[in-house]
Amino acid sequence: MDAREQTFAAMIEQVRDIPIYRQSVEQGFFPILEKPEIARGFPDNWMTPTLAEALKVGGAEFVLSTGTNHARMQIIRPPFFLLKSYYQLWSEHPDIAATWQQNCQRVSVTTVLATEHVARLNARKRGAEVPELPSLEDRRLDPRTLYLNLRLDPALWERGEVERMVDEMTVVQRAHPLGWYHLDCDSYHLAHLVRKALELGAWQRFPMPASIIHAYEYTPRNVRRFLQRHFECPIIDLFGSTELGYLYYSDRHGRYWPYLDKMQLELIPVEEGSKIYSIIVSSLRNPFMPLIRYRSGDCAETVDGSPDPLRIRRFCGREKELLRLEQGGVISQADLDDWISDATPSIFVYQLQLTAPRQARLRYTTFDNMPVEPAVARALRQRILEAAGLDCDLEHREHIAIGKSGKYAWLMQGES
Repeated sequence: MDAREQTFAAMIEQVRDIPIYRQSVEQGFFPILEKPEIARGFPDNWMTPTLAEALKVGGAEFVLSTGTNHARMQIIRPPFFLLKSYYQLWSEHPDIAATWQQNCQRVSVTTVLATEHVARLNARKRGAEVPELPSLEDRRLDPRTLYLNLRLDPALWERGEVERMVDEMTVVQRAHPLGWYHLDCDSYHLAHLVRKALELGAWQRFPMPASIIHAYEYTPRNVRRFLQRHFECPIIDLFGSTELGYLYYSDRHGRYWPYLDKMQLELIPVEEGSKIYSIIVSSLRNPFMPLIRYRSGDCAETVDGSPDPLRIRRFCGREKELLRLEQGGVISQADLDDWISDATPSIFVYQLQLTAPRQARLRYTTFDNMPVEPAVARALRQRILEAAGLDCDLEHREHIAIGKSGKYAWLMQGES
């Protein structure tokens, strides 16, 4: 028995008493575990005496997945499961471990849902109602982490909000003996904040972080370029999820490295012959909900096109958001992103809207609020036609609304 087989055998032993896996253990075969199956009969399908006791004494808790582009899923996990995964990676990362070791504060600029979650936790501790406008301390997750955003759509931040966030980051920076702080962000949110600070004259007093992690969704190449142009510190991407913790991290040059503690991955083509792979995870990291052959819903590509999870070069979006072409083949968000970023660095937020068979509209905003040059638009339209078979009109907009989850959807079906 090789090491992989030994690891999988150990996994079987650890899930033997969990109801959802009993039939698989008896049959000696684990089918791919889908999100609807996890939800069916929840939480009884996961309940063991150990879990029941942990829930009773506060060693386990119920939470919802973020539901960025899919239905939110209820899960059970140890308290601060994802945060501990984040902290461990931050403390060990070769490019930014120094900011952890120097006890830098973590300031988070991400979705308002995350801020509201922290405010609810703090209100519950005090036995109080959640304040309509949470104070600085209401938004502190733990002694090391503070959340800033109080609005759903960052494109609509006004002067007072931008100045408040800049002031709060400055307070954190000045409290550190080296003037360091760590900036945690959704990459879109940080790009919006930088644009607003530049536009409103607040950029000259924007406190420069010592390290940056973005960890909440797919980061387009143009957004990454924009952030790298304005920050000199390392900018690191983490890939993971609420239910799994973090699985991969990038270095400051954008190369991905596995972080598969207590995990195994399989890559399965999203369709026959495709080089886009669905990520299937077996993980014992969460002791209360170990996930065996779980379809995470994310897609990846490898450096050589092989299904080797150690050779992943990028994560290319959600499986449910793949565009399946009438003539065959699939397009991921990363494919469209390549065509856009190769054509111009100025496009910021974008949405591809299918309007009819083989027809589409690309709505986009730009970093400078100006439409792209006609020659750029023609070249991009031609690239989309050749690669996807879509006759695509381009439509410049000053604003594209963010979704109710605080994330952007890149693909829309039908007119709106």
